[in-house]
Amino acid sequence: MEKIPAPDLRREEKLQAFDRLLTIMDELRENCPWDKKQTFETLRHLTIEETYELSDAILEGDKDEIKKEVGDLMLHLVFYSRIGSETGSFDVADVIDALCEKLINRHPHIYGDVKAENEEVVKQNWEKIKLKEKGNKSVLGGVPKTLPALVKAIRIQDKARGVGFDWEEKQQVWEKVEEEMQEFKEEFNVSGEKEIDREKAQAEFGDLLFSLVNYARFIDIDPEEALERTNKKFIKRFQYLEQESAKEGKSLGEMTLAEMDEYWNRAKKL
Repeated sequence: MEKIPAPDLRREEKLQAFDRLLTIMDELRENCPWDKKQTFETLRHLTIEETYELSDAILEGDKDEIKKEVGDLMLHLVFYSRIGSETGSFDVADVIDALCEKLINRHPHIYGDVKAENEEVVKQNWEKIKLKEKGNKSVLGGVPKTLPALVKAIRIQDKARGVGFDWEEKQQVWEKVEEEMQEFKEEFNVSGEKEIDREKAQAEFGDLLFSLVNYARFIDIDPEEALERTNKKFIKRFQYLEQESAKEGKSLGEMTLAEMDEYWNRAKKL
């Protein structure tokens, strides 16, 4: 296994590389028609896209692609800093200095005299310090409103846990899952021709999902990652079904479910 050099051995190279990036960013902003037109608002959706591309690369375990996507995100951060400097709001030095101060302040067990024996204590300290820094009236005030619902559920539960509002035992959480499942079944499995109350069924389904996310957290599973891996698995199997049936001159729209299941089961074995 190749030995990773100590960080300080390449410090000068890293500083030079970052300086080169800042120089290129300045040149692009001043001379490129596209770069000159960009604003915080126009870059926003592109940054979100780049973040998801990095997430894909991480799930695929592709180190070269991770490196590329980290670079793309870094470009965006430098771009925002350059735009901020043009109005005198902030520049990249302000951004990095503020980040350094935040990291020092939120790690009193490293830079102060606070004791933290394990990861859980560190996380609890982090949330308490963050709450005090931001002046939020609610522990949940720091959860972005625009987060996807599943990710937001994870963050909400993490925040609540950070101040001690959590279940004590895994079994209690599973019992809550079963309780929510039963309530959902009662709303959805209506006998006869009676119309389902969609609003109530939706509310119960939301409760069920939230409780499943909670249980996943208790057994150290990232539900977002778990669902995405299942998505990728489904896509791979379905595309196998499409490709193999086409090779045999069959069209999906004309096949029976039993015929499609044959290809699906083959894909599962692969």
